[in-house]
Amino acid sequence: MSGSPNNLGAFRIKGAGRLTPARTARFTFDGKSYTAMEGDTVASALLAHGVHLVGRSFKYHRPRGILSAGPEEPNALLDVARDSARRQPNVRATVQEVFDGAKIASQNRWPSLAFDVGAVNNLLSPFFAAGFYYKTFMWPREAWSKLYEPIIRRAAGLGVAPKEEDPDHYANRFAHCDVLIAGAGVAGLTAALSAAATGAEVILVDEQPEVGGALHFDASTMIDGQNGYDWAQATAAKLAAMPNVRILARTTVFGYYNHGFLGLAERVTDHLARPGRDLPRERLWQVRAKRVILATGAIERHMVFANNDRPGIMLASAARTFLNHHGVTVGRKVGVYTAHDSAYEAAFDLKRAGVTIAAIVDSRARPGDAVVAEAKRLGIEVLAGHAVLDTSGRLRISSMKVARVGSTESRKIAVDALIVSAGWTPSVHLFSQSRGKLRYDEANQRFLPDIYAQDCVSVGACNGTDEIAALIDEAGAAGGGTVATGGESRFAWTGGMIGAAEGAGPDTTVKAFVDFQHDVTAKDIRLAVREGMHSIEHIKRFTTNGMASDQGKLSNMHGLAIAAEMLDRPLPTVGLTTFRAPYTPVTYGTLVSHSRGDLFDPARQTPMHALQAAAGAAFEDVGNWKRAWYFPRRGEDMAAAVNRECRTVREVAGVFDASTLGKIEVVGPDAAKFLNLLYTNAWDTLKPGKSRYGIMTREDGFVYDDGVVGRLAEDRFHVTTTTGGAPRVLHHMEDYLQTEFPDLKVWLTSTTEQWAVIAVQGPKAREIIAPLVEGLDLSNEAFPHMSVAECSVMGVPARLFRMSFTGELGFEVNVPADYGAAVWTAIRERTEALGGCLYGTETMHVLRAEKGYIIVGQDTDGTVTPDDAGLGWAVSKKKTDFVGIRGLKRPDLMRDGRKQLVGLLTNRPSDVLEEGAQIVADPNQPKPMTMLGHVTSAYWSENCGRSIAMALVAGGRARIGQTLYVPMQDRTIAVEVTDPMFFDKEGGRIHG
Repeated sequence: MSGSPNNLGAFRIKGAGRLTPARTARFTFDGKSYTAMEGDTVASALLAHGVHLVGRSFKYHRPRGILSAGPEEPNALLDVARDSARRQPNVRATVQEVFDGAKIASQNRWPSLAFDVGAVNNLLSPFFAAGFYYKTFMWPREAWSKLYEPIIRRAAGLGVAPKEEDPDHYANRFAHCDVLIAGAGVAGLTAALSAAATGAEVILVDEQPEVGGALHFDASTMIDGQNGYDWAQATAAKLAAMPNVRILARTTVFGYYNHGFLGLAERVTDHLARPGRDLPRERLWQVRAKRVILATGAIERHMVFANNDRPGIMLASAARTFLNHHGVTVGRKVGVYTAHDSAYEAAFDLKRAGVTIAAIVDSRARPGDAVVAEAKRLGIEVLAGHAVLDTSGRLRISSMKVARVGSTESRKIAVDALIVSAGWTPSVHLFSQSRGKLRYDEANQRFLPDIYAQDCVSVGACNGTDEIAALIDEAGAAGGGTVATGGESRFAWTGGMIGAAEGAGPDTTVKAFVDFQHDVTAKDIRLAVREGMHSIEHIKRFTTNGMASDQGKLSNMHGLAIAAEMLDRPLPTVGLTTFRAPYTPVTYGTLVSHSRGDLFDPARQTPMHALQAAAGAAFEDVGNWKRAWYFPRRGEDMAAAVNRECRTVREVAGVFDASTLGKIEVVGPDAAKFLNLLYTNAWDTLKPGKSRYGIMTREDGFVYDDGVVGRLAEDRFHVTTTTGGAPRVLHHMEDYLQTEFPDLKVWLTSTTEQWAVIAVQGPKAREIIAPLVEGLDLSNEAFPHMSVAECSVMGVPARLFRMSFTGELGFEVNVPADYGAAVWTAIRERTEALGGCLYGTETMHVLRAEKGYIIVGQDTDGTVTPDDAGLGWAVSKKKTDFVGIRGLKRPDLMRDGRKQLVGLLTNRPSDVLEEGAQIVADPNQPKPMTMLGHVTSAYWSENCGRSIAMALVAGGRARIGQTLYVPMQDRTIAVEVTDPMFFDKEGGRIHG
C-alpha cells in the first residue's frame, strides 16, 4: 500500500536512509495503528513515530526501550501476529520486518505498557537480590508445591505461547558445499568473491534481509571508490550471478557442530503480508561444509552506569543504523556517552542530519584526536574525562547527570535520547561452538579465536581485524583466491572499556544494568562474588547473567570484568562462559519441520500390514512400528487366541511377520574384521552360507543388542538387530567405523525397509515353503539349522535363513518389500491348508520364553553382561579385542553374586507373575526388605500347562532349586528358581 511522507512518522528524516516512501505498510502496536516503510523493522517503524517504550523488564518490570538494531536485542521482545493462530511471542523488534496488517503487542505488562502494576517489584528490589530464589523458597517445605511453584510458573517467561495449532508449514533442506561463509559484511563478501573465483561451491549466509553487515550503519567507509553499502549490493549481485554461489539472506547460522556440520534457520515469509500457500514460513538448512569462514563481525557493548536502561538509551551503532538505513532519528536532542571513538561517528551522522547533539561524554581523558577535531568542527561539545552518573525520566529518558571523573560536582543535561558505546566485542560464538579455543587480547580487552578444532578460519572484526584494508586482505586470503579490492574508512577507531563505569563502582548500590533481559546489575555480580562464587560459570548461574535468550551478547564481557575486579584476578583466570547453540532463538517449527501431527511420531507399517488387519489382527506399538499382536477368532479373547496360536505353532506351524527386525548390510573386504570388533563372538570363522547368533556389548561390557548375522559372501554380511535397536545399532556401528576404525574398508547400509521378512515356524515349516522355493535343497543335510542362502521364492529374489526364535524347525523368508504381500499370501494359504495359523508378537514372546531365549531390553536392563544373561558361550575366549572386552574384565563384572537370568516356576501353576515384580528371600523380613532381583518376563504357557517366568536374580544360577518369594499387593507368591528353559530341553525340535 502507499502512504504520504507525513504519516510515516515525525522522526522520519526526509532524504535520509535507503527506503522508499512509495512502498509502505500499516501495522498496529498495542492496538494503535502506525504506517511504516517497506523494509522497516518493527523497531525502526516505532522509532519513526517517536515510540521508545516497548516493554517491561523480566524481574523488576522497569520500562524498557529499544537498545540495539540487531539480533542481540535484549529489551524489545514483542508478540507478532497475523491472526490468532499465526502469533509468535518474544520476537525481536530489531529483526522482525514490518508487513502490512501486522498486529504487534508488548509483553510482560498489566494492565498496560504505560501503567504496569508489576512495577511494584522495582520498589521491592532489595528483596529480589541475585540468588534470592535459592534462599527464599526453601521453607516451609510444604509451601513449595502449593504456593511457591505455582507463583513462579505464572511469573516465568516474557510472552504467552499461542494455544491454537500452527497453520503454517516449515521446510527442511540438506546441502553440501566447499565453503560456507557466515556473515555477508565486507569480510564475508570479500571471502566469497575469493572462494568463488577458485571454482569452489560457496554458500554465503547472512541474517539480515540484504548483505552489507556493518555497512548498514557505517556510511563513511568507501570500497573501490564507491559507498560501502552500494559496493556490497553490487558485489552480491555479481556473486548471485555465479553458478557456484548460493546467497541465503534472512538466514542465521545458529549452530556449528562436528565435522563441518552447520544448522541454518531461514526466515522465508515472516516479512511478507500475504505469503503464498506453497511457501514455508521458515526453512531449516543442514549443511556439511568442507571449510567454514566465519565473518560474524563484532557486537557493540553498552555502558554500565546508573539507570542505564531507560527507554531512549541505545547503542550508538543502532542509532546510526536507524538513521543511515531506515532514515529515522532516535531523538531531537541526543546525548552521547562513550569510551570508544565509534560513537563519535554516530554523533556526526546525526548532527549532519539536523539533530542536536547535547554533548559527547567520553570517560577517557584522551579520546582519538581525529574524532575530537571533527566534533569541534561540527560544533559538538566534547566532555572528555567525564561520566554519566545517572539519568532521569519515567517512561523515557529526559536528562543525564554528568560529572568529571573523580569529581562530585555534576551538571544536568536535557536529552530525549542517549546513545552509548563501550567498544566492540568480537562475535566468537560460532567459533566457540566449533570447539575452538580463545585467547585474551589484553591490549584491546577482548577474546579472539586462537586454536581451531575444525577446518575453519575467522576473518574481520570477529578475528580482531579492525582496519578495513587489513580486513579485506585477510578475507581474500581466507577464500583461497585473489581479490583486487581496496577500501578506506574515514576514522581509525580507538578506545573501549569493560566493566562498570564511574558512579557504578563497588562502593555504590545503584541499578547499573549489565544484563537487561534478566535484570542483572553490577551489584548483583559483586554479590555473587561475596557469596563465594569465584568461577564465571557459577556467577552466571547465581545471577542468571548471560542466561537469557540473547546469551549475554551484550553482558558477558561486562560481567566478567566486574567479577575479575572483585576477585582481584586477571580477567582470563576467572573463566569464560560457554557459547551454546542456537546463536539466536530458533522456532520449534523450524526444528520440527514436518514432524508434527501424524508425522510427529509416525507409525511404520510392514508390507503385510493391510493383510494382517484384514485377517483381524490386533496391533501393538513396538517402537515406531505397528506389529500384529495376536489374531483373535470369533469368540476369542486375547488369552484364548494366544493359547491357540502357541499350540498350533508347536503342533503344526505358524506364520509370523518379522519385517520390523533391523537389517544392516555390512559390505567390504574388512567386513569380517569389523564385525569381529563390534561383536563378542568371532566372524572370520563363519563360512559363507552360514549364520550365527551374535551379542553386541558397549564399552562397559553390558549387552547392547543381539541378533543373527548371516554371511552371504566373503565380503558381505546380512546383520539383523532387535526391532527397537535398529537405528542405534547402525549409529553405533557408524560411530566406531568413522572414529575408531576409519582404516577399515567397510560400508554400512540400512536395509530394514527393503526386505519383507516372513517367519515360518513349526514342524511343518519345510513342507509349507518347499513348493515355493526355487533352486535350493531344503533338506536337513543340505540346509541345516543356521544356514542362509540366496534363492528365489515364487520367482522373486530372496534370502532364506534357516533359523528359529521358537525352538521349532524354522525359516525366515526375506523378499523385496514390494513382493512381501504376495509371498505372505501364498505362504499363509499353504499354512492354513495344513492346519497352521498366523501368529503375533504375544505368541512369539511366549514361545521364545518357553525356550529361554532373551529379548534385549526386556530381559536385560543395561547392567547385564552376556554371562549374566546365560550367554557367556557367545563371548570369544580367543579374540584379543572387541568393543567391551576391557569392560567385561572389570572386577565388578566378574564377581560372584551378580544378578543372573534364571527361570521361575510358581508353586501354584495357575499364578502368573507380574513383570517387574521384586523378588525376596524372606517375605517376613522387616522393611526395607532386601531385593534379590525382579521378574523380567512372565506368561501363561499353554504348551507347558502352567505359568512360566524369567528373572534377574542375585547369584541366580547358584539358587536353582531354592524357593524365593514375590511379594504382591494382596499376597506373596512362592516361586522355585529353575533353569530358564522350560520346553524341549534337549533341543531336538529345532533340527526338524
